[in-house]
Amino acid sequence: MLNTVKVPEQFEPIFRKAQEYVSDYFSLKKEDASKGKIEIFDERYILIRAASMSVDFFDTIREMLIEDWGQEKASEMAKSLLFDIAHTIGKMDAKSFHRKMCVHDPIEKLSAGPVHFAYTGWAFVDISAESRPMANEDYYLLYDHPFSFEADAWEKSGKHSSSCVCAMNAGYSSGWCEESFGIPLVASEVMCKAKGDSTCRFIMAQPSRIVRYLHDYLHSHPEIPDNATLYKTGGFIHDLKRAQDALQNREQFVQAAEDAGR
Repeated sequence: MLNTVKVPEQFEPIFRKAQEYVSDYFSLKKEDASKGKIEIFDERYILIRAASMSVDFFDTIREMLIEDWGQEKASEMAKSLLFDIAHTIGKMDAKSFHRKMCVHDPIEKLSAGPVHFAYTGWAFVDISAESRPMANEDYYLLYDHPFSFEADAWEKSGKHSSSCVCAMNAGYSSGWCEESFGIPLVASEVMCKAKGDSTCRFIMAQPSRIVRYLHDYLHSHPEIPDNATLYKTGGFIHDLKRAQDALQNREQFVQAAEDAGR
């Protein structure tokens, strides 16, 4: 029985196989507090409090940036950093599982991701039948994380957000799928329980197509507010580089003005 992920019927046999593998994988768990070690299938794992990697991390980074960037941009940069971190982790976890499972088909590579997501406490994944997972520009994945650890952390903190907050869920899932299909992918959140929605819903596509797919989806679902969180890989680094260049240009301008006044 497939109980760690929900997928369209035609994909169920592949995901059941992945569920069996990941279940066996996590059954081989060893803990040794005297050495500060948690090992699963001879891989070192770490436990991190969910709120520390979501609402607390977000608040800390935002407060560090807010004076120079303003609240809206600081919030965007904090989410971008979380997205980039999770995107990289998702890619590396996928690469490790692909090698261990000896799988080569993109759907088979994808299949372990949502199951691994469930076992590591990130979220339960519900993939819509509207999805078109294929290794080209038509790639489209519509999916829900109804129990996202990020949204849950925000809710338990008593904080309400006016925008979607599940940057790491978006980053990890798109990183895993990017590695599985061999094409660049990003995911954007269109609904989020942290802002009062019934679920956390994402759209994943290639960067060149994501805005169009978001527009089409929101246009056909007018009940959903048009305030989706749009992520891009490297967004945080890009903003820092832009700030560095602006600072350097300003310093050069000041120096030139001082030289001219001499």
